[in-house]
Amino acid sequence: MLNTKTLRGSALVGPAGLLMLAPLVTGAAESPSVLHIDFTNLRTAKGVVHLDVCTKAQFLKECPISADTPSKIGGVRLTVKGLPAGTYAIQAFLDENGNKKVDRGLFGMPKEGVGFSNDAKITFGPPSWKDAAFTTNGAEQTIHIKMRYFLGGENPR
Repeated sequence: MLNTKTLRGSALVGPAGLLMLAPLVTGAAESPSVLHIDFTNLRTAKGVVHLDVCTKAQFLKECPISADTPSKIGGVRLTVKGLPAGTYAIQAFLDENGNKKVDRGLFGMPKEGVGFSNDAKITFGPPSWKDAAFTTNGAEQTIHIKMRYFLGGENPR
């Protein structure tokens, strides 16, 4: 069973209340999207799954839409409502220790789970925009992201 959190319009709705998020782009779209993001291969219920929805200019940097949800062994779902039609990429990580960043080991390898939209592969660095980019046109859609681990234990535990 997936743990579900929902972003409505530009606010994260959860037990802690509302977290206002900055608008992703200027202008309103006629048909805002409903985007479900299913995370799989979560190895622990410790910590939170963090995601960023990014435009090309923001990819691998700070992105205006982000959300956290408690981790659950196996998987969780986040839903973004009101995302304007366009091309985006999602970058995500499992923040096991709550320090709000991806912990890194030797040679910069992530110690915590990381994932990208399109299940873009991670080789000797993060994927390219081209590999992670997807387009939404106002229709409801679902994206699957398999979390990957390079250091620190088995998948999943």
